[in-house]
Amino acid sequence: MLNGKTALVTGSTSGIGLGIAEKLAAQGANIILNGFGDVEAPKASVASAGQAHGVKVGYHGADMSKPAEIEALFAYAQAEFGGVDILVNNAGIQHVSNVENFPVEKWDAIIAINLSSAFHTMRLAVPGMRAKNWGRIINLASAHGLVASAGKSAYVAAKHGLVGLTKSVALETATTGVTVNAICPGWVLTPLVQKQIDAKAANEGVSLAEAQKGLLGEKQPSLQFVTPGQLGDLAVFMCSPGADNVRGVAWNVDGGWVAQ
Repeated sequence: MLNGKTALVTGSTSGIGLGIAEKLAAQGANIILNGFGDVEAPKASVASAGQAHGVKVGYHGADMSKPAEIEALFAYAQAEFGGVDILVNNAGIQHVSNVENFPVEKWDAIIAINLSSAFHTMRLAVPGMRAKNWGRIINLASAHGLVASAGKSAYVAAKHGLVGLTKSVALETATTGVTVNAICPGWVLTPLVQKQIDAKAANEGVSLAEAQKGLLGEKQPSLQFVTPGQLGDLAVFMCSPGADNVRGVAWNVDGGWVAQ
């Protein structure tokens, strides 16, 4: 379905980003990975997912908090893949603290990576998409892009901002073949969330299983984690002709979190 298309997925060496990259590769899209840590294992898993289509898998280690490195990432995409057809803005970081104790440098980093990076990738991706009259931009927001939690002021502000940015650019491209949408996951068992479970278990003196159940019970009525694969399947749908008129949505996949 996506043969000949190239997808850039930021923050895709693990977790949600990797799950989405694998699903897009399985549909025939070439993939540009981005992120920190081990690169060879995620490259191999994406190549395996797209093996039937002979997909090409590249990697660029741009720090998504730095506009100049994001520009270098897009130069790489143009040189090696002929541009970006599908942009998935997934890179994100988290810090939990009440506002009066929130470290200023953490605030700046969260806004830069969770929000400003999407502005920079979108401003660089849209001209090429307009020229082809086809493109898909999928921003990984969060249930926290729709509702708030205490202690997460920077993350909530960034994710609400990302939902607003999604809507604005969706309107700017509404008469074109370019669509812009957000996916808003609830709890997904990623390395980021595992750290919060570990901390909860340590702080409350309970088992990891109890901490996990407590975390889900506070917010997610299904009591089940969302999986990266489920988010990948939704991303694939958003890239399909069936989603040609899905524009500017903030689609929550959250086990009922924001229905409460």
